[in-house]
Amino acid sequence: MTLSADEATQQPITSDQQVLERVDELIGKAVRRQLWLLFIDEQDRQIPLVIPMADYPAAPYNNNAELLAARIAEVVEKTGAAQVIVVWERRLRATTTEADRAWARELAAACADADVSIRAQLISHRDGTRWFAPDDYL
Repeated sequence: MTLSADEATQQPITSDQQVLERVDELIGKAVRRQLWLLFIDEQDRQIPLVIPMADYPAAPYNNNAELLAARIAEVVEKTGAAQVIVVWERRLRATTTEADRAWARELAAACADADVSIRAQLISHRDGTRWFAPDDYL
């Protein structure tokens, strides 16, 4: 089922399963290495803004995660978003890599410092999408 932009903004995303389904509908299987940001309002509805970002740095260190979190905070402020869904797209298997875990861990910490609430982190991999729980990267 294809979800229209109007439907996406009207249907609340209240459960983890609904987050996974929405990401699967919008992003699906990985095509390239990039980061996706989806924004959720206070009523758990998706804001009609999806940001793909190719060419993000290989590692989150040297202030890279903090700079990204600062940009995300700017978008959150301008859109009135309450939460962000982060999707790490890469053409590998579903199993996480050290780079995946480092980025997820460092971005989560940097977003917390920037007062940005991350609703979820997921991985888009070559076979589909999967949940990326804090237990997987902390």
